[in-house]
Amino acid sequence: MREAGRVVARVHAALQAALRPGISTLELDRLAAETMARYQAHSCFLGYRGYPAHICTSINEELVHGIPQANRLLHEGDILSIDVGVRYRGFIGDSAWTYAVGAISPGAQELMRVTEQSLFQGIAAAQNGKQVVDISRAVQNCVESQGLYVVRQYTGHGVGRQMHEAPQVLNYASEDPDGQTLLRPGLVLAIEPMVQAGTWQTQTLSDEWTVVSKDGSLTAHFEHTVAITNNGPEILTLP
Repeated sequence: MREAGRVVARVHAALQAALRPGISTLELDRLAAETMARYQAHSCFLGYRGYPAHICTSINEELVHGIPQANRLLHEGDILSIDVGVRYRGFIGDSAWTYAVGAISPGAQELMRVTEQSLFQGIAAAQNGKQVVDISRAVQNCVESQGLYVVRQYTGHGVGRQMHEAPQVLNYASEDPDGQTLLRPGLVLAIEPMVQAGTWQTQTLSDEWTVVSKDGSLTAHFEHTVAITNNGPEILTLP
């Protein structure tokens, strides 16, 4: 899984280097596919429940599952969330990051800052002997203390040989039974705060994939694959 995580990080690095106003999200998808192939890895997303692309590219009010397209061009001031999942030698690596396209607004900067911070606070809570809900609570406290909104409908998850495994990792504290799961060495989680500027509510567009904020406000999504170890959490998808 460390190897799969390294491939994911390399794909993100290639995509980040290519980001510029005027590039299409389909061009980014092709670059991702080429980079995965270079390391003998394959996209987990392509063909998953009929999904038609190698990565997810979600712009501004799009939260997750945006489909790369030739006519979706990036513009100065956009923020772009890219979700990358690969299968390498039977194991999965999964990471999402939100990137600025050129100069962005102070509000967009703050949204990205808080969402990334909430990811790392969630990771810091992923300690041997704690529970999944401790991760959820850390993310929620960070986000809501800054006046932003945690999405309810989409969650983090266990990851290993399959892209989505137990337990579910909510980004808010609840009575969900999976939240009581003990964190033990060997468990690997995709921790992924999804945050919106104006509401926690979302809706899905007519393509049946792209999820947007219900009020059209900006969104951000940050995710790492994290292993629970005796020495604390180990991030497997770091650059």
